[in-house]
Order: sequence, then C-alpha cells, then structure tokens
Amino acid sequence: MSVADEIFALFEKRGSEAYFGEAVSMSEHSLQAAYAAQLEGAPPALVLAALLHDIGHLVDDVPDDIAEWTVDARHEEVGGRWLATRFAPEVHQPVRLHVPAKRYLCAIDPGYCARLSPASVRTLELQGGAMSASEVVGFEKEAFAAEAVRIRRWDDQGKQQGLATPDLAHYRPLIEALSL
Repeated sequence: MSVADEIFALFEKRGSEAYFGEAVSMSEHSLQAAYAAQLEGAPPALVLAALLHDIGHLVDDVPDDIAEWTVDARHEEVGGRWLATRFAPEVHQPVRLHVPAKRYLCAIDPGYCARLSPASVRTLELQGGAMSASEVVGFEKEAFAAEAVRIRRWDDQGKQQGLATPDLAHYRPLIEALSL
C-alpha cells in the first residue's frame, strides 16, 4: 500500500467524525488548514504538513467528546512519529511541534489565547497551558519552530463551517511527490 493510500484510508475511516468540539469534521479541519497554507503561498512540504497536522487523531483512538478527555492525547507526537517513517523532516517536524506552537503563542501573545475556540482552550489546559519563559527559549531553538507556528495559525483558521476547499484527492500528487 502506498503512503497516499494509507493516508486516504485513515481519512476514509475516521475523517468524517466531528473534530473535537468544533463545527467541522476532522477532514474539513485538515483540508481547511491545508487550503489556508496554499492561500498563503506556503512551500509544498508545509502545505502537506498543514494537511496532516492532526493525523495523530486519525491513527489513535480518543474519546469523541472533548469533555471526556482527562489527559492530553499527545496527537502531535503520535502523528509526528507516524509521519517520520513516511516523509522528510520538513513535513513531520512541524507536525510534531504544532501543539507546542500553541503553547508558545499563548506565552508570547496573550491576545492569541483570547482568540482560541472553547475546544482549543480545553486542550490547552490538558497540554500544559502557556509555556514558561524557559520553555519559550527552548521552543525558539527548535529547527522547525517558525513552520510549526504557521501551521498552528492555519489550524486555528480550519474551523469554519461550510468553507469550500479542494478535496483530499487534490493533495494526492503532493503526498506522492513528498513521500519517502
């Protein structure tokens, strides 16, 4: 099975499920994040990372109702590891860092936290809240920190009910071109 086929199978199996506390499905959320990246002129690897930033939710089972979450699912680590065997660091490292990027943005920009959706506020609590000053310094030293921050911002934009985007098939050539 090709990498593209694996990804399509994951989206087929779980992508239509509600995106934890938001008004969109997991597929809609992923497609909206990728579309935002495309509109911004992001490089291909970053568009793909935006598309796959929540693949960890598709790989691992977690409760559908965000109110039932008692610990962080660490989907960024699950997804980052899954992607690392299939793509170069330009794809999997920003995915691995997109949750720390949320914590980072909350630490450096209090207005950012105020704009988070209620579901993102809930997961932020489970993820450790805003970073400490020393965590900020450590995050800024990460090789793909800037890319992860961009993905985080597209992630935040990817929660719009009814937004028209290209479908998953649109990204097959990109997946195939960038897979190892």
